[in-house]
Amino acid sequence: MIAAVQFRNFKALRSAAVQLGPFNLFIGPNGSGKTSLIQALLRLRTLSGLPVVHAHELKGQKPEGPQIEFHFSPPFQDVRVTLGCSSDELVCNLLVVDHPAGIAGEGQWAELRTKLQGIRAFLFDHYAMAMPGKLTEGAELASNAGNLAAVLALRREQAPEAMARLVVEFCRITPEFGGLDFCEAGEGRVELIARLAEGNEVIAADSLAQGTLYLLAILTLAHAPSPPSIVCLEEADRGVHPRMLREVRDALYRLSYPQDVGESRPAVQVFTTTHSPYLLDQFKDHPEEVVLASKHGNTATFMRLAERADLSELMKEAHLGDLWYSGILGGVPGE
Repeated sequence: MIAAVQFRNFKALRSAAVQLGPFNLFIGPNGSGKTSLIQALLRLRTLSGLPVVHAHELKGQKPEGPQIEFHFSPPFQDVRVTLGCSSDELVCNLLVVDHPAGIAGEGQWAELRTKLQGIRAFLFDHYAMAMPGKLTEGAELASNAGNLAAVLALRREQAPEAMARLVVEFCRITPEFGGLDFCEAGEGRVELIARLAEGNEVIAADSLAQGTLYLLAILTLAHAPSPPSIVCLEEADRGVHPRMLREVRDALYRLSYPQDVGESRPAVQVFTTTHSPYLLDQFKDHPEEVVLASKHGNTATFMRLAERADLSELMKEAHLGDLWYSGILGGVPGE
């Protein structure tokens, strides 16, 4: 849905632009703008739900200070949205919308802003995920997945087929488990437990490995009957063994490419970050999905990995992750 983002004088992104696709993996050193992009998306969601300024009201004048400009794919290609930010605090409080005049243009913006309300960002917290959750708070996964137990318990009740697919996938990836269940924890709360494949033993969520909880949260997103329109996930590889990273990639692909798994729902645009060369290796056949963030001094830039003319030749000599780790591709600390 979001085709491109352009930054002007925003933090380290002094003059940076990036073209976006259905799936976008961002790699690069700390402070190179990866999190800034996700923060900009969340601000776009917030401001799009409030009264906005239309471009014609500015009479040709542009907002002063740092700006973040968003362009969209069809059918919203004629709509442009700009976040205006304060130079002192770098807080973006102005949303300027430029769309075609008339009822048709207003209708485009009305439809687009509804979709922008579906932007969600996640940074999982395994301590919060292991806690019992209130069923009343299980409508959708929280940003830290702290209501994981409640979300899955409600899904088993309200969307049993989707829940069954999730459980089958979870048990396939982690064959030591034979299923998921729930027990009451008092005060309207439920606790998530996992059943072992052999015997009658069960393991409470607070005794599950961090990586198991992170994987379960990703599968919860991937198998959601009505997922968000845009998913931002920081550190997709967090806590997951390198041998399981292909499963993480495929689960996220399920969001962006639903037709490949026989689903007819709208595609979800995915933004995710990693510092793992092992996860990057999973995209050797799709470098167009990788965005390289680089930082030179106080200035950061973005580049889609497929734009490197020599990439094919380099990949004949080394794995993609090794090329990045070694610094050949750039996007490493101390550039």
